[in-house]
Amino acid sequence: MKFTIYGKNMHISDGLKETLEKKFQKFDRYFDKETEVYVTFKKEKSYQVIEVTIPLGKTILRAEEKTDSTMGSIEAVIDKLEGQLRKYKTKLRKRYEAQDSKLKFEAFDDLDEKSADVMDEPKIVRTKKFAIKPMSAEEAAMQMDLLEHDFFVFLNAETDDVNVVYRRKNGDYGLIEPTFA
Repeated sequence: MKFTIYGKNMHISDGLKETLEKKFQKFDRYFDKETEVYVTFKKEKSYQVIEVTIPLGKTILRAEEKTDSTMGSIEAVIDKLEGQLRKYKTKLRKRYEAQDSKLKFEAFDDLDEKSADVMDEPKIVRTKKFAIKPMSAEEAAMQMDLLEHDFFVFLNAETDDVNVVYRRKNGDYGLIEPTFA
């Protein structure tokens, strides 16, 4: 695995990098040597936050954890990634087994499916249809606030694309714009 490690509002020591890479060795059996892992360490108030992103072609594994200690955050994010692999191993196998993939599927058989943190498959239990009207991103953010929602889907008047405006954890807003590959 190839690591790209960033520090936001903090310095990343060589010891921390080595510790992270050592902890992630348990994933060597699931991913090939060319798999890229992007790690961002952040300090927010008294919390240590770690974000890990692992792109696997069309799928992205991502986990974020916030605890009081850097080591606690590393352990928690590893547990979360392991849970994601456990939960989605069948879907990942179906999607990538026929292709030349970065995943090593023979190791997936070792994952215990009866883990306590594995939930049932999520189901779409409701479909909602609504008319979308052209508006600016600022107008959409205001509408989202008026409705007291965390996100709002709208037709961007400037681009004629469907966009999503959402509330970020820090209280600011984010805008999702589609790109077509």
